[in-house]
Amino acid sequence: MPGSPMTLFTLGHRAMSAQLVRMNAAASNLANAGSVAASEEEAYRPMRAVFAEELDAATGLRSVRVDGVYQADVAPVKQHQPGHPLADENGDVWVSPVDENEEMVEMLEASRQYRNMVEAMSTAKQLMLETMRMK
Repeated sequence: MPGSPMTLFTLGHRAMSAQLVRMNAAASNLANAGSVAASEEEAYRPMRAVFAEELDAATGLRSVRVDGVYQADVAPVKQHQPGHPLADENGDVWVSPVDENEEMVEMLEASRQYRNMVEAMSTAKQLMLETMRMK
């Protein structure tokens, strides 16, 4: 919420949202691994979530925000497949340069970070509830 001070739960929400964007980009990349196009321009290129640090002036806390999701600067792979329906006049097609192993690592890491934030927020909630019971 703009204007209101950042809380632990706001920080957690932002971190979890960022990891979801990261996971979705990796899932999209995996879904397009091995896809073929008729030209280099049409070929799928992997997407990457880019994060930026954000400072909350009211609290001095730093959080993360998604700065954008961008195509990786990697060239598609040209393959000679004259029998392929998308082959150009030279018999070439362009295959997406998605590294499935790299995408799986990306997805696992984002999933781990997301799960860590869920656990941290759950612990914070439990501590707050126990503190309120003490009164």
